[in-house]
Amino acid sequence: MNARESRSPLGPQLAAVREQFPILAQTARGKPLVYLDNAATTQKPLAVLDAMRAFALRDYANVHRGVHLLSQRATDAFEAARARLAAFLHARSAGEIVFVRGATEAINLVAQSFVRPRLQPGDEVLVTAMEHHANIVPWQMVCEATGARLRVLPMADDGALALDALPALLTARTRMLAVAHVSNVLGTVNDVARIVRLAQARGVPVLVDGAQAVAHLPVDVQALGCDFYAFSGHKLYGPTGVGVLWGRAERLADMQPYQGGGDMIRTVSFERTTYADPPARFEAGTPHIIGAIGLAAAIDFVQGLGWDAIAAHERALLELAQEELSHIPGLRIYGTVAGKIGVVSFNVDGLHAHDLGTIVDTEGVAIRAGHHCAMPLMQRYGVAAMARASLGVYNTEDDVHALARAVRKAHAMFSA
Repeated sequence: MNARESRSPLGPQLAAVREQFPILAQTARGKPLVYLDNAATTQKPLAVLDAMRAFALRDYANVHRGVHLLSQRATDAFEAARARLAAFLHARSAGEIVFVRGATEAINLVAQSFVRPRLQPGDEVLVTAMEHHANIVPWQMVCEATGARLRVLPMADDGALALDALPALLTARTRMLAVAHVSNVLGTVNDVARIVRLAQARGVPVLVDGAQAVAHLPVDVQALGCDFYAFSGHKLYGPTGVGVLWGRAERLADMQPYQGGGDMIRTVSFERTTYADPPARFEAGTPHIIGAIGLAAAIDFVQGLGWDAIAAHERALLELAQEELSHIPGLRIYGTVAGKIGVVSFNVDGLHAHDLGTIVDTEGVAIRAGHHCAMPLMQRYGVAAMARASLGVYNTEDDVHALARAVRKAHAMFSA
């Protein structure tokens, strides 16, 4: 590591952190790989890969159903992962943790099992202008099926939600409010606790999409006061295909199953089926056992670094990135609200985001270009797409400098 990297708030840990991610040591397009697409998915540390491999080599079996030794060990490891997730979110018990494929499935589960049975024609579901499609489309689907109406809390140009408008949007017909903890496009960290207080004062339950939050800041669902919290493992340096829905025990108990099959039943006959208690009620079929093991290991990895160190490291890189990019002629950064996490979305005049992403890639720099599964947000800013660089614990000042050089190259190519 060079001198600039050694000044990171992670200190000497940064070199050790990067060594946990061998994928970063390779070249891309003949240049050192600079991975700045962490909001799409994070790379996986050896600690996670080793935990999953060790489980597969020694303890792998199906869970809950077997009396043999391997099944017992697998079940113990799987349920220990559930308990680890409960502690991570400050849940009241492991029984409030439902394993799902990711935040998208978690939101669909709540939409179909909790909200849809409560909707009547004229009822309302409230979302915000900055939501990912996964926190829009499931609500549209249940509204279309029931005659309910989707309403939208607006936002300001700087990327802050217009919270002063929220009380007027919370009506006697509002049945659910769904909000992102952190915007995947703008990096805005929403004041979820305030939003929840306003909603629950009107008796409106709240679901929080935490997919972009859990890798960057500590989450305490009790302090937030929400009813549901959803996130995906692969955004947290864990594997794909596994995620978590946390729900208050009383909410989960009041929901019918989303899917039917094995392990979510108490009794089955051709005449009638009775269902298991939560969380098993919502975990039909064989779960992603090895994914849960990997997710628990990812939590240990992240928390071992310390939230304060992670936040300070990413904040320093974000400030550097915004400063360097702001000097490029014709470049506009979207989302300038204070206190955002390490996401920089931008466009350069005269250069389509996809072309920008392609040119940057020739310099070995991986960013995202497109609508970022947030087309209404793109429309809000009057653009079809944006380029997005998103930071993780393993990124360095040199990564930020490489990004700025690559964007300057793209600008020079198209302004010549």
